Amino acid sequence: MVRHTLFISATLLATIIASHGMYASSYAAEKPASTAVYDFELIDTSLEGSIKGENADETRRLKVISDLLRQLLSRSGKYEVLDLTPVKNDIDDAGTFNGCNGCDIEIAKKLGASLAITGTVQKVSNLILNINIFVRDTATGRLKQTMSADIRGNTDQSWTRGVRWLVRNRLLAQD
Repeated sequence: MVRHTLFISATLLATIIASHGMYASSYAAEKPASTAVYDFELIDTSLEGSIKGENADETRRLKVISDLLRQLLSRSGKYEVLDLTPVKNDIDDAGTFNGCNGCDIEIAKKLGASLAITGTVQKVSNLILNINIFVRDTATGRLKQTMSADIRGNTDQSWTRGVRWLVRNRLLAQD
């Protein structure tokens, strides 16, 4: 009886170790998705921008959160963030990706990217803002993921917290 129990326990342990190794090796073999991550764009529905003009702090924050998004995705190991320099002229010619009817996908394809990620910050007021991230499959042109976070306060801290939250709880949580 003891031998039989030990045999079953040893067999069970061997099965668990083998299956764990199988999952670990398949996970490690998964190649990161080649991804074009574009800069965030501001949609100012507060009317403040049309009255006062461009806000230098908001322009800087767009760059900060764009770089942060690229950094967090690269660090995750699930995304290979591609250099956008070779398509800079195409990006400049596109103007804004919000409403360009898929030009982000066409530009990403030129880089060989399998995914295109765009983002917007909608400013309702200096208190209420919304950060949005859109992930598109370049092969199909379809939207794979869309995510949004409302933030309070027009500060560096609120913008970066919003992006970190979206990456941690939406973009990387899909697995």
